[in-house]
Amino acid sequence: MHRDAQRQVYELMAPKLYGTCKRYLKKEEEIEEAMADAFYTIFTKMEQLKEVHAFEAWARKITVNHCLASIKKNTNFNMYLDDVKLVSQPFSEELTPLEEEDLLNLLHHIPEGCRTIFTLFVIEGYGHKEIASMLNISEGTSKSQLNASKTKLKELVNKLYYQKAK
Repeated sequence: MHRDAQRQVYELMAPKLYGTCKRYLKKEEEIEEAMADAFYTIFTKMEQLKEVHAFEAWARKITVNHCLASIKKNTNFNMYLDDVKLVSQPFSEELTPLEEEDLLNLLHHIPEGCRTIFTLFVIEGYGHKEIASMLNISEGTSKSQLNASKTKLKELVNKLYYQKAK
């Protein structure tokens, strides 16, 4: 692939793939490393892409796989949510609707395993069987982690956004 074409692809895709990485990884250096690895794979495996119109989905899948590889190194997917600390936000009489960005920010307050499975299932649309295969866990673990993450997110939303400060 020609350098100018690579630069154009990078400029077009980097913001989208950065957002994908940010859903999975917390630290900026992890995000940058996953993106660099993903772009390397994209540029060196371009000939494997069979349908040009599927490029964006193909690139996102490569990026997700690099994020998951980073997460699998350091995550115990059997860990649960008991030790998450909550800090109340001041209550406002005017309830503002919870935005997508607020929910994505709350995801960073739950354990990495739960966040990863929630993101794969709810945001990326993978099924439990696929998630189990991708992460080398059982389908039951995927389901229980998803339920635990939904429960904790609901608690966080209620505590941080919709309850009066005491």
